Amino acid sequence: MTTAPSVRTLIAAARTLAREVDGMRFAPPVSHVYNPLDYAWTIHESYLRRYGAGPKRVLFIGMNPGPFGMTQTGVPFGEVAAVRDWLGLAGAIGKPAEENPKRPVEGFACPRSEVSGRRLWGLFRERFGTPEAFFASHFVANYCPLTFFAEGRNLTPDKLPPAESGPLLAACDEHLRRVVDALEPEWVIGVGAWAESRAAEVLAGRPLRVARILHPSPANPTANRGWAEAATRQLEALDIWTPS
Repeated sequence: MTTAPSVRTLIAAARTLAREVDGMRFAPPVSHVYNPLDYAWTIHESYLRRYGAGPKRVLFIGMNPGPFGMTQTGVPFGEVAAVRDWLGLAGAIGKPAEENPKRPVEGFACPRSEVSGRRLWGLFRERFGTPEAFFASHFVANYCPLTFFAEGRNLTPDKLPPAESGPLLAACDEHLRRVVDALEPEWVIGVGAWAESRAAEVLAGRPLRVARILHPSPANPTANRGWAEAATRQLEALDIWTPS
């Protein structure tokens, strides 16, 4: 089977990003850094190959892997059940070089559910029915591929000091440009305000539109009061989705 040019670009861009961030070091309070593009590469590559044939009208961008989502499966917002049962992806997942005993990588055996991923992919499943229908015009990626921990606590890349975040953001910015080059979206939708702000800065001047939807994290009180309905209303207000 011939590989679509967009898929080849996505794979090459992800490999480059993985190499670049692997060389970065982070000081305390960061205790452990995971790169799923390394130890979960097989599943991530399968995701790109199966669903990354462009162009796509809408590109959703998340911040970085959640501890029970992409950290476990290699798929953005990769809640285990959604990845296995809806996206149809499964397989062996390796281990990071230095594993955090408080946040082990258990792959598809992980018993915890990534709430953000369950909500996001659940909305897409409810609206589109099949992955093929969704990915015909949509795609989901993460801005930053790394998971950061301060012992048992999850850290997000916006909390890093400038000396550490500068090189990381530069690598992630370039990766986002390559993803957009590959998929040629009309819309880039940040899942949350921080992802939107990065996309708006990186993609300024391009012939596309940048907006955001409410982040589905349970840490966001608004998301716990009907997130799927709120996100749907936002996408309909932007004329990205038509009212059902």
